[in-house]
Amino acid sequence: MPHSYSSNRLHIVFSTKNRENLITTELQPKLWAYIAGIARKIGMQGVVVGGIENHLHIFASLPATLTLARAAQMLKGSSSKWINDHGYAEAKFAWQEGYGAFSVSASQTVNVVRYVENQVEHHAQHSFEEEFVSFLTRHGIGYDANDVLG
Repeated sequence: MPHSYSSNRLHIVFSTKNRENLITTELQPKLWAYIAGIARKIGMQGVVVGGIENHLHIFASLPATLTLARAAQMLKGSSSKWINDHGYAEAKFAWQEGYGAFSVSASQTVNVVRYVENQVEHHAQHSFEEEFVSFLTRHGIGYDANDVLG
């Protein structure tokens, strides 16, 4: 077969270091656009970015030639450097060490995109910690609460 085909739709979630509220409402649209640009540059398609002050969500299709770990490293590394180089955060900006990544079926694409785009409304009712644990539970991922929420 001369070509490779894949469907790697992912919902990626990561927070600021110590879940600090460092992503101001003024910074959010700039940061979401910057991260979407990085994602497209590394070959991700269908990119949607959203979040609130202490974390973000990315929905995108990962190309067959790029590992999830490399994509997360590039997204987090480039964006934190951009924030610090431009002085967009009051303190030194950093992302948490890890991330969550959850596969998305084609039939759920519209729902996940809507979810990512409506983070402000969602977090009026649920904390990031509640949300993240819910993702882990729904996807059958075992975790140690001290590592996830510690």
